Amino acid sequence: MRILSVLSTKGGVGKTTTTANLGGLLADAGFRVLLIDADSQPSLSSYFQLQHKAPGGFYELIALSETQPDRVISRTVIDGLDIVVSNDYQSQLPQLLLNAPDGRFRLSHLLRHGPLADYDVILIDTQGARSITLEAAVLASDHALSPITADLLSAREFVRGTIGMYDDLETLSQYSSLAVPPLSLLLNRLDETRNSQDLAISLRSMYARDGRVRVMDSAFRLLAAFKMAGAAGEPIHRYEPVKPYKRVTPAGADLIKAMAKELNPAWIDAIDAMPEYSRGGHGHEHH
Repeated sequence: MRILSVLSTKGGVGKTTTTANLGGLLADAGFRVLLIDADSQPSLSSYFQLQHKAPGGFYELIALSETQPDRVISRTVIDGLDIVVSNDYQSQLPQLLLNAPDGRFRLSHLLRHGPLADYDVILIDTQGARSITLEAAVLASDHALSPITADLLSAREFVRGTIGMYDDLETLSQYSSLAVPPLSLLLNRLDETRNSQDLAISLRSMYARDGRVRVMDSAFRLLAAFKMAGAAGEPIHRYEPVKPYKRVTPAGADLIKAMAKELNPAWIDAIDAMPEYSRGGHGHEHH
């Protein structure tokens, strides 16, 4: 099992889009994938149509330590892609975790011991602000992925917020068995402007010697197809399997596959063996 949190202390950088598209890709590649919507604004919970909705969700998982699949796991219409929906409607969980002696470590224990540990991949979508819930998601993860839009404000917030949180968690983790996971930085909505390109170069230079942070070679280009795929409730590799005629930017499917393979090379063979998709989401085997 591999647990990945998708995080940023800044909202609007594409966390939910990244989580949904990565989850959909890995499920179609044959992995058993569990999405966890840990954001109190439940965008991920409504991204995919549900085939079955469980009576509970993230609130029951954290507040009641409920891990029985029939109680907290909903099934999406994509085979192999399940979700624990966000349902902390009154935002009670942060205070509950602050008052609990195991607050920052509870999620890690719940995911690694019990029925949820049967999944191949768990992807946690987090809130776009620092909170104890976000810190718990980071400490539960083997790896963290932080999308960042290629603008100066996002870069500053990444350094101040996300890296600041990492510094604090490293101090805290000295007193526990949990370690702060390595962090991959994904440039999102990258366009062709000089400012955008210069910022990408600066970030790569800034973190070239930081062992915790790796700026990914893969990047998500500024594509309307990502937004349109979300509106259609489809992962991008199904919605845009091939590059439109005469467009220079690669297909959405090529972008998500390249990111996933760089993020975890152990996924390469399964992704390369995936069926091809024709427009409209219908797969057919390679010939």
